[in-house]
Amino acid sequence: MRVFRSRMMISHLCALILFVLSGVFGDTDVIKSASVTEGDSVALNTDVKMQRDDQILWMFGPQETRIAEIHRQNIYIDATNTTFEKRLQMDRQTGSLIIRNIRTEHTGLYKLQIISNRGTSYKRFSVTVYALLPVPVITRDSSHRSSPEISSGQYCSLLCSVLNVSHVTLSWFKGNSLLSSISVSDLSISLSLPLEVEYQEKNTYSCVVAYSFTNRTKHLNITDLCQPCSDSVQFCGSTEAVIRLVISALVGVATVAVVLYDITSGRAQ
Repeated sequence: MRVFRSRMMISHLCALILFVLSGVFGDTDVIKSASVTEGDSVALNTDVKMQRDDQILWMFGPQETRIAEIHRQNIYIDATNTTFEKRLQMDRQTGSLIIRNIRTEHTGLYKLQIISNRGTSYKRFSVTVYALLPVPVITRDSSHRSSPEISSGQYCSLLCSVLNVSHVTLSWFKGNSLLSSISVSDLSISLSLPLEVEYQEKNTYSCVVAYSFTNRTKHLNITDLCQPCSDSVQFCGSTEAVIRLVISALVGVATVAVVLYDITSGRAQ
């Protein structure tokens, strides 16, 4: 019986300790995530309504450097922290932290401490800042040869490219339908994705480079990039220009020869 009572007392004591710890440490294990691009603003919300005597403290990085605080409705922002360069702002009613014109160096863990007459609680926010997405570039791919099954048709080979990107997906769309895509994870590299379209096609195409939360789009203008070739010639571009130049040169040489012949004949007479 004594053993049973002892176990019950230990069980109640453990429950009491867990209850106290939950009130003191709050939701420490819950990390909210936010992903933004450079130049954007992000708000880290406390989800509380501040009382007069409440204290809210914001910390950043592995060293948990204090960067902003509200105590007794007085706002303190660390002006000596050059990492943020006057980008920080606090909401006086909630203590939420706003970071304006955010940069990649602001990627990291933000810790929030809330001290009130109800106890002390913590929240953590993981913020990831990505480089600004470039607009995809669409060019004609004159080095590409069509597959045999479509070599008899009038097709234009295109290439959509983006430079120095990471954690993105590059895709071709026909209207709202995905045609093809390619992805890159950690490394900062250049991506290219080919596409073949008919010269006289009226469908709308677009090339999209995207993070998981935002994207940038380049629409294809077939008329500007693709000019139909005659007969079985599929790649006008520079080849056609060279042919025209050679023909013009031959015509010029022939004209000069005729003129010289006329002059020589006149002198002989």
